[in-house]
Amino acid sequence: MRFRSDPQAVRGSIAPLMTPFTADGAVDHAGLQNLVRWQLASGTHGISIGGSTGEPGSQTVAERAEAIRTVAAEVGDRVPFVPGTGSAKLDETLELTALARDAGIDAALVITPYYARPTQDALFVWYRTVCREFPDLPIVAYNVPSRTAVDLAPETVARLYRSCDNFVGIKETTKDFEHFSRVLHLCGRELLVWSGIELLCLPLLALGGAGFVSATANIAPAACAEMYTAWQSGDHERARELHYGLHPLVDLLFVETNPAPGKWVLEQRGLIASGHVRPPLIPPTESGVARITELMTEGAKYLSPVEGFTVEGKA
Repeated sequence: MRFRSDPQAVRGSIAPLMTPFTADGAVDHAGLQNLVRWQLASGTHGISIGGSTGEPGSQTVAERAEAIRTVAAEVGDRVPFVPGTGSAKLDETLELTALARDAGIDAALVITPYYARPTQDALFVWYRTVCREFPDLPIVAYNVPSRTAVDLAPETVARLYRSCDNFVGIKETTKDFEHFSRVLHLCGRELLVWSGIELLCLPLLALGGAGFVSATANIAPAACAEMYTAWQSGDHERARELHYGLHPLVDLLFVETNPAPGKWVLEQRGLIASGHVRPPLIPPTESGVARITELMTEGAKYLSPVEGFTVEGKA
């Protein structure tokens, strides 16, 4: 947790891991460790788990906590670890955030409470409560209105940033790019803003964003990390080349509901033993697999090598 006292260092490509399950549906901790090792070997700048790509809604608090402990132990202090610890319920959010804090995380990524559609004042109270409960832990909001049915307004983000010393950033998963700009305009570039929309990862850097938490990093971690470092070093042409080169892999991830297509790719490439997804999701359909395969071939140049990280019995 060496980054906990310096959240400004949490920048770049933060990989939001898919949670591997065994064929019978249990959390596959060995597979999770393998994914972390592969990510670190591929140059990923940070690790997350428990965001939408990790299927948190299908897991118990105990399962999520144990997965966080597994990842925390594997990551150590090599890169920042920023897991999702939020829920639709405040008691679960506080419980899981406390367990994650004790596991040694660097910051907590807290999703807006879904389904209830709270007002902006209610969202302010929600995040202020979390911040006050954990004054020594950096708190990052996770705004994903397509999944939660509520949008954390830029003005509310600014209100939280002014009111809570440990409210340090936000993962914006909205296709409204104006929203990104208004958040940074109201708060200043000291607020850490990450993109959770794959095709807005590079554009956000031009506004002063801190990086991205992109599902694409699950299958192309090296290319995602290089896109960030290329931009930061001034090689904007290379960053754009990677941005456009990753388009087929971005499309692949959403052929059917994320993370089912990506898990299929991870299984096919031997990084996990099973591409199992928990209900209500299902594995890719036959037509989905055909399209996924086509896009994987188109974007093959940008898939990260897996040599040395394939699991027993896989390619």
